[in-house]
Amino acid sequence: MSENQRTIKNPVTVKGIGLHSGSTVEACFRYAPSDTGIVFRRVDLEPVVELKLDVNHIKQTPLCTVLAYDDVTLSTIEHALSAVAGLMIDNLYIDINGPEMPIVDGSAEPFVFALESAGIIALDAVRRFLRIREKITVVDNDSMVSIEPYTGGLRVEMSIDFKHPVIRGSNQSLALDISPSIYSKQIARARTFGAAKDLDKLQAQNLALGANLDNAIGLGDKEVLNPEGLRFSDEFVRHKMLDAIGDLYVTGHQIKGLVKAHKPSHALNNQLMRELMSCAHAWEWTS
Repeated sequence: MSENQRTIKNPVTVKGIGLHSGSTVEACFRYAPSDTGIVFRRVDLEPVVELKLDVNHIKQTPLCTVLAYDDVTLSTIEHALSAVAGLMIDNLYIDINGPEMPIVDGSAEPFVFALESAGIIALDAVRRFLRIREKITVVDNDSMVSIEPYTGGLRVEMSIDFKHPVIRGSNQSLALDISPSIYSKQIARARTFGAAKDLDKLQAQNLALGANLDNAIGLGDKEVLNPEGLRFSDEFVRHKMLDAIGDLYVTGHQIKGLVKAHKPSHALNNQLMRELMSCAHAWEWTS
């Protein structure tokens, strides 16, 4: 049985600060017809510039995923994109009045709440899945991400390893078959994280200017600095899975395949998708 493409019924706005810029921005998610795909629109520019989601227009960066068309960029798209992918939404216009998406609470949950509140609706056109036919692997030192054929939809098996006692003292490996329900309950709430000792260094590079304990998990030398603690004991690997789901959606299509990852990064995730799309015999379209 084929599945139809999906969009949202009503416009909905998410407001917050940019994690790296520290500036307040608003993103308005809007209905888009069949076969539009995911299109970001920089409405702060005159004329408005459209940035259609495209793997070849992703700029590799260590701390976030950036969509770039010539000199017009949009940073930190991965959390919103993860929510869109996790909820299996195919078509959207996303109007943003600045160069970076809002970080909100550091997770994808605010975007999930907004999109579900807007009403997710089916369109007339049938969804095309990107089905994996051959395994592709990319490696960077001890980090690895691969994608291979799988009999179901999208499955992600992931582990991480950071030299911090909170992370090393807990199980940070996870395997999930991704569906809108699983995504909303198990992944969307996981927040981004970072070590407090690294913050000054990042801000000296004009990065993480908006970072605080309201939008990230802060790690001290041996402890979690957030008074409320963690949302999951393995919140760190769940957030990395959240990031990967967003990074994998840069093709604009849902994937049928098995992703395996150890210590993934935005750059490595993007490299995987570039290599996959350049290898025509490794994938096929299916409904």
